[in-house]
Amino acid sequence: MKIIIGKGGMGDRTAQACREQKALHCVFPAGCAVLAATQIEEIEGVEWIELGMPEALWICRVKEFGPLIVSIDTKGENLFENKKAIYNKRKDGIVERISQKVRFIK
Repeated sequence: MKIIIGKGGMGDRTAQACREQKALHCVFPAGCAVLAATQIEEIEGVEWIELGMPEALWICRVKEFGPLIVSIDTKGENLFENKKAIYNKRKDGIVERISQKVRFIK
């Protein structure tokens, strides 16, 4: 398996596994769930069903599946975590400026 398609960001262990296995973790952009469902031709199998339907690993045959965002690449670079760090740095200064004008924000 070289591509995992998930519904949210993943952590360090997934990034490490992607790097070691030369695999990708991808997500559908928000609002595309119906499109994704229409592109599944057949469910070929399911693993770890004991985790529940949303957490199980579904093996699907698809055609023209996408659009997808690569959230973790084969080098283990995590798009969401990298961007989160940048946004958090920017946020501090913005919150400080807003807080000077709007007193109820802490």
